[in-house]
Amino acid sequence: HCSTTTATKTFQKCTTLPTQQASIAWTFHPHNATLDLCFFGTFISPSGWVGWGINPTSAEMTGTRALVAFPDPNSGQLVLLPYILDPSVKLQKSPLLSRPLDIHLISSSATLYGGKMATIHNGATVQIYATVKLVPNKTKIHHVWNRGLYVQGYSPTIHPTTSNDLSSITTFDVLSGSAATQHNNVDMLKLVHGILNAISWGLLLPMGAVTARYLRHVQALGPTWFYVHSGIQLSAFFLGTVGFAIGIRMGAMSPGVTYGLHRKLGFAAFCLGALQTLALLFRPKTTHKFRKYWKSYHHFVGYSCVVLGVVNVFQGFEVMGEGRSYAKLGYCLCLSTLVGICIALEVNSWVIFCRKSKEEKMRREGLISGSDKGSGIHSGTHSGIHG
Repeated sequence: HCSTTTATKTFQKCTTLPTQQASIAWTFHPHNATLDLCFFGTFISPSGWVGWGINPTSAEMTGTRALVAFPDPNSGQLVLLPYILDPSVKLQKSPLLSRPLDIHLISSSATLYGGKMATIHNGATVQIYATVKLVPNKTKIHHVWNRGLYVQGYSPTIHPTTSNDLSSITTFDVLSGSAATQHNNVDMLKLVHGILNAISWGLLLPMGAVTARYLRHVQALGPTWFYVHSGIQLSAFFLGTVGFAIGIRMGAMSPGVTYGLHRKLGFAAFCLGALQTLALLFRPKTTHKFRKYWKSYHHFVGYSCVVLGVVNVFQGFEVMGEGRSYAKLGYCLCLSTLVGICIALEVNSWVIFCRKSKEEKMRREGLISGSDKGSGIHSGTHSGIHG
């Protein structure tokens, strides 16, 4: 819930920002293109910092002209200093040093909610006031905000890198008050991306591997197991490709947000999935001398793809901030059920294998006749996705 009123000023409009329980109140004066605003943020540490800024060119952290509030390391009083977040900040090559902004900042100040008796603590609310002269006829502004745990001297340190912290960017028109639709679009794409990839890489792909490992030994099915396996895997790869493409699109729409590990795992899983699909086109006949090498390759790449896919689904839950959600619980239940089925089938396969081995030994010793038949499952159990 946002407020247009503070202890010292009243503003015309306000909006609640999408992360960190932050909000902005503002008044825009069209006749001279001046923007009066107040940013409301909260500290997450007594020695931390809270910052707000404007990016003149794009909706990302790099390039932001920021005002950062934190306790003075000498006096403990709240100070507000200007910073320019150039590309070196993201690389953390050197401490972030305060310097004058190259935008027309008319005035700025910061106060703690609660007046002079207020202290900086975890959860303390800070109000950052600024009056900025905007470029004429340019009222759509990219706002960037964040908060961190520590300040070294007068240099704010890196902020946390959770999904919310990396998404603390929004764009809205200060004249009309209408927010840009991109944030909503990204949220929808993120949801679709997560659902598609959890189903494809996280469930269908392991199910396809299970069908190849256990159904291929059921003689009554004949070649049906192969068509079931191929159908499941191709469906998984198709859905996974759509999810992968949405992820690439989200990355393009959010240039300031990067998830290194999730991205790398996604690329690796997609490449292995593509190799598996191509391998289907070059599958040698069972009598071909290269068949055994193809099978080894297919098994190794297939299982690697399954493992990477499942690991990246869990990584995706963390990236989306859903590490303790019902969605993750539901996925874990589905995956646990699949693992339980695998264990049961594996035990059954070994029981049949041991029984048939014993029968074969007795047959060789002449204790039973060669006409006795075992079950309809071959004794050889091959690990891996179909050969």
